[in-house]
Amino acid sequence: MILNIIIEEQSIPLKLEQDFLDSAASFFEKMDADMNNGWQMGRDWIEKPNQMQRLVIAADKLLTALENNDRNLGMMMAGYIRSRAPLVTRIEMDVTGEMGHDFVEESIQPEMTATATPTPTPQPAGKKQLSKIEAMKQAGKEVSRVFKTGKQYKFSLYNPTTDSWEESPAIASKDEAEKMREFAFKRRFDELSQS
Repeated sequence: MILNIIIEEQSIPLKLEQDFLDSAASFFEKMDADMNNGWQMGRDWIEKPNQMQRLVIAADKLLTALENNDRNLGMMMAGYIRSRAPLVTRIEMDVTGEMGHDFVEESIQPEMTATATPTPTPQPAGKKQLSKIEAMKQAGKEVSRVFKTGKQYKFSLYNPTTDSWEESPAIASKDEAEKMREFAFKRRFDELSQS
């Protein structure tokens, strides 16, 4: 897995192996426990950072680590981001100090899944804007529920371009998987309601 870090015009690809992510799981849990006590984000004190704010905090630490040539800390922060947001493949760093880092998801590589998934409604030819209710129903058909595979969790996404289902990467906990599924659902809802 590669996480691309974009700092101004420079691209830094960080290779994150699953073994590394698994071995660092306790470190990531400690980071979450620390953030549960609140965190200073720029000028604001955040009592209980949400999932997105936690990613921003880790990205800010990652940027500082890269600027200080601290590869170990950089890899740990990149690993945290990848473990909590497995669909993120690129981060465009905000170097202004405002913590406005941009997390970019790219389509998941197709994988066969034996899990039963709902059949999506085919999209009509041409682009037609759906109402919010229609977009919500359609997104619900195109993003499966979270399911367990071994000790980890996944969900599936329907790709209308290839007319196939694609699995998310393995996610350590059901709560994280549910959060990532919500993120994928919202993204698909936004695409459908703006098309």
